[in-house]
Formats: sequence, C-alpha cells, structure tokens
Amino acid sequence: MFTLEKVVPWGRSFEEYGRMFALTDGDLSSRILGCGDGPASFNAVATRRGAAVVSCDPIYRWSVEEIRARIAVTYDTVLEETRRNAGQFVWESVPSVEELGRMRMAAMDDFLDDYPRGKADGRYVDAELPELPFDDASFDFALCSHLLFLYSEQLDANFHRVALRELCRVAAETRIFPLVALGGRRSPYVDDSVLQLRDAGYEVTIEKVPYEFQRGADEMMRIRAAAPSPG
Repeated sequence: MFTLEKVVPWGRSFEEYGRMFALTDGDLSSRILGCGDGPASFNAVATRRGAAVVSCDPIYRWSVEEIRARIAVTYDTVLEETRRNAGQFVWESVPSVEELGRMRMAAMDDFLDDYPRGKADGRYVDAELPELPFDDASFDFALCSHLLFLYSEQLDANFHRVALRELCRVAAETRIFPLVALGGRRSPYVDDSVLQLRDAGYEVTIEKVPYEFQRGADEMMRIRAAAPSPG
C-alpha cells in the first residue's frame, strides 16, 4: 500500500489543478485561495495569466533554498513508493514513473522560480489549517489539493471537521480533491463530513472531475453556503 509518514512537499501543475477542480475561465477570474499548495505551480502560472491567487502552506516560512533542499530529500522517496505501488495509479496522461518525476520537478521548479517574488507580493502566506489568518469571505473559492482526506491516517476526524468549516469561513465556495486516502481507499471522513456540513446549512456535492492519476481519485467535494429561503 502506498503510504507516507507525514505530509510532504510535492507540487502539481496548473493544468492538473484545472482538471482536479473542474476550473472554468470564470473561476479563474475570481479571488482564489490555494490551501496547502506546497510547491505547486498553480499560483505562479495563474498569476502570469492575470488571476488573483493566494497560496497558504507552512512550508512558506522557509527560504527558497530550504524548500529546494526539502524537495530533494523527499523526491526519491515519493517516486520509489509510486514505483512499488504502480498498480494504484492510472498510467495514461502520465505514462511512467520517470515521466511523473519530470512533470513534478517542472512544476516545482516553476514554483521555486516564482516563490521569492510571490512571497514578497503576499501571494505565498505561511499559514496552515485548521486556523487561517484571513477575514471571513476573503475569497470566492478555496481549493485544497492533496491534503484533507488524502492524509486520513495523519489528520484525524476532528481536524477534518474544523478545517472544512474554516475553509468555508474564508471562502464562498470550497473544493477538495481527492476524496481517497493514501493507499487508494475512500477516506472514512468523507461521508461524515458531508452530513456535518449539510447539518450546518451548507450545500455539499460530490462531483466527478476530468482527472484521475491515483486510481479511484476522480471526484471532488464542492461546498457552498446554502441560498437563503425566499421570503
């Protein structure tokens, strides 16, 4: 079973974000928070395209050299785990472990090139769930990639409950991807989270997205504040 002892810096591309979260051109014209983005290139590419994106992650307390060194330490471990558990992945858009490594490093290099300027501009914020340093309704969308639900053994049920409510506090709409844990099984926290959020008055849907690399990871959770009743 694919497993990692703790959350590791592993960056995905702008194009992957678009498919993981079913993002439209209209979405990209909104105020976006990327929560737990790590060394993804989403912020860098989206900013070059004129989008307003803020990323938050605890790795942003580090310098570019420190992040680069941390990536170097974890890179081989992640690829080796992927190689040993190749059957848990869909090798279509990514044809091989070697190509996966190339794609990830290209995305992370793009992030590293952008990071010093982005940090100075306030686009990379040292912060982490379950408590964020943003005002209520600061963003139109909050995107959380490969953190909640994926690390279900490392982050418990209460963490998920508080973190999801915090994302809903700072953004009008929250999207979470994927809904499976490391190892490929659906997270045990998904169904309870849906019930708790609906009980709190949110609209929650589970939606197929045009992306699947980890086998079975082809759905996102969309959370929106319920529209007020007429009258």
